[in-house]
Amino acid sequence: MAQRLATEYIKASLQLSKAQMSQFVHYAEDPQIHHRVKILDNGNQEIVLGVKNGEEVHLPFDLREGSYVCELSFRLVNPQLTNIIRKLFVAFKGNGIVNRIYDGFIMRYHYQQGSVRQIVECIGEQEKMIYQHKHTAIDLKSQWQSVAVETDIELVRSIVDQLLDQRLASQGPYEQIDQELRIQSQRLFGMEA
Repeated sequence: MAQRLATEYIKASLQLSKAQMSQFVHYAEDPQIHHRVKILDNGNQEIVLGVKNGEEVHLPFDLREGSYVCELSFRLVNPQLTNIIRKLFVAFKGNGIVNRIYDGFIMRYHYQQGSVRQIVECIGEQEKMIYQHKHTAIDLKSQWQSVAVETDIELVRSIVDQLLDQRLASQGPYEQIDQELRIQSQRLFGMEA
């Protein structure tokens, strides 16, 4: 199994309420990770997470309209620090692109609201789609709620009824009416299938 060399967050963003901000610090507690909270001007905060005598990551949170917003890009090598950032990113519904860098290739994860939406394998200039999130439940629900097909079926049934009434009322020849009935019955069969 390939060993990860580094993890790179690109255009990562988190948006937290004030209550979530205090939870964020507690959620980050880990015996191997140290953290500091710096209170800055205008209520902004910076959370520093790091390993003893090693790598650190600075997460600046700007206070905007009652929410704390963190937008940044950074690269991590330490596995413990990488793991805690990943957990925080997922738990607090982060958005952005995360590159997991291996020897010879990169796995690019696209996150939206803390969930992986797409995974792409990058080898040199070539990209290969590994996973793409599908909104299956939402798509099925919208299909069930769609009344366009039912409306079309009712319209075709109405046309068939009118054609049958014309056929009964006419003395003949029926070829033109029968041809139109065949066309409409094929449409109806296709829509009901």
